[in-house]
Formats: sequence, structure tokens, C-alpha cells
Amino acid sequence: MPNHAGFILWFTGLSGAGKSTLSEKLVAEFVQRGYKVELLDGDEVRTHLSKGLTFSREDRDTNVRRIGWVARVLARNGVIAVTAAISPYREIRDEIRADVTTEGRTTFVEVYANAPLEALVERDVKGLYKKALAGEIKQFTGVSDPYEPPLSPEVEVYTSTESIEDSANRILNYLAEHHLIGEGA
Repeated sequence: MPNHAGFILWFTGLSGAGKSTLSEKLVAEFVQRGYKVELLDGDEVRTHLSKGLTFSREDRDTNVRRIGWVARVLARNGVIAVTAAISPYREIRDEIRADVTTEGRTTFVEVYANAPLEALVERDVKGLYKKALAGEIKQFTGVSDPYEPPLSPEVEVYTSTESIEDSANRILNYLAEHHLIGEGA
């Protein structure tokens, strides 16, 4: 098994922007390379670790802080912790980054899955945006609740115009250039 340091690969972006799809692709790549990796998907975390939380600002912050804590524990133990959650509020993402930096035992890499709302509404396979725009879903991020994009993510991918492979390769290139993973397979 290749030796590598753990780090946090933190995906953020609106619902349907491609966070889970990209995360799963990268996790498969890391597994193929023999790396220790865990995926903390927002939907799964809400089901298991954050069950009972609402979509209030306070509960969303609690959910994201929980994801951050688990990711930090995994990363400092040599695991690549990949998170895929909307994490809508910049302040909380920055708080997690600061905690990681202060601890000094791992690295935080923020990836912004950037897709305009129009593109997300168009490819809305679950019909959530249609319901949110019609007022049927309250507190829906990007429609009736705010999403604060990162100001300076390490990597920004444009998921409405780039292929999954192109976005994944740009992330892998960043990680290799910063010596978080080895070059190529």
C-alpha cells in the first residue's frame, strides 16, 4: 500500500452541482492507487451522524461541523477524507479550515463545484429545484436559503461545462502538484 499523508478534500457547491459524482470518481481512483480513503457524503451523514437535525442555519452549521470533525480525525490518521456536502455557509467552512490549519497535522483542500442555478434546474433529476422554485420546499439552498461560494478555493471546477473526467483530472493534478498524492496511477 502506498504511503501517503492524510488530507481533507472538501467539496462544496449547490445541490446537483456534481459533488457526489466527482467525489465517488476520485475515491475510486484513490482506492485503485491503494490509498486509504473515506467518503463523507452529505446525504449519508444526515442519515447516520446528524439524524434529527433540521435545515435551520444552526442545525446546518452543526451538521457541517460534525463532518469537519470526522474528516479531521480521519485525515490526521493517514486517511484521505473526501467530503461531499453543500456546506452552504462560508464562515463554517472557513472555521473548519482554520481548525485544520491550527492543528497543523493535515491539509484542507477546498473544491468548489461551480454550476449556475439555471444549469442545475435544467438537469434536476430529483425535481427538487422545481419544487423549491414553486415554494413547495422551504429553506432550499440556492433558492430560498443562501449559498455562499468560497472566495478562494484551492480548486474550482465548472461542472456545467466541464466533463467529469476533466474536473477530476484538474483536482488530481492539483493534489499531485502539492505533493498530497503521487503522480499518475
